[in-house]
Amino acid sequence: MIHDVISANYKGDYKIEVQFDDGKKGIVDFSKYLGKGGVFERFHDIDFFRRFEVNPELGILSWQNEIDIAPETLYAEATHSSLPDWMEGNR
Repeated sequence: MIHDVISANYKGDYKIEVQFDDGKKGIVDFSKYLGKGGVFERFHDIDFFRRFEVNPELGILSWQNEIDIAPETLYAEATHSSLPDWMEGNR
């Protein structure tokens, strides 16, 4: 089941507290994306990183409609649960 992101708050040090439509919430540490390159290079600009928003239509966390992270990935990381089986090989 896919759970939509309904709110998110920056906590410092590239950590964002994310809340989902089932009431669960947790902290996601985005510092690991800093070394991934590509579109994630933009995260090195902390001002850009802090300008994330929740897209209520899609239930995702987004950065200026340039970067988004799948809600399934956020949910797994925030709640310390497993990714859906269909995503396991894509991490």
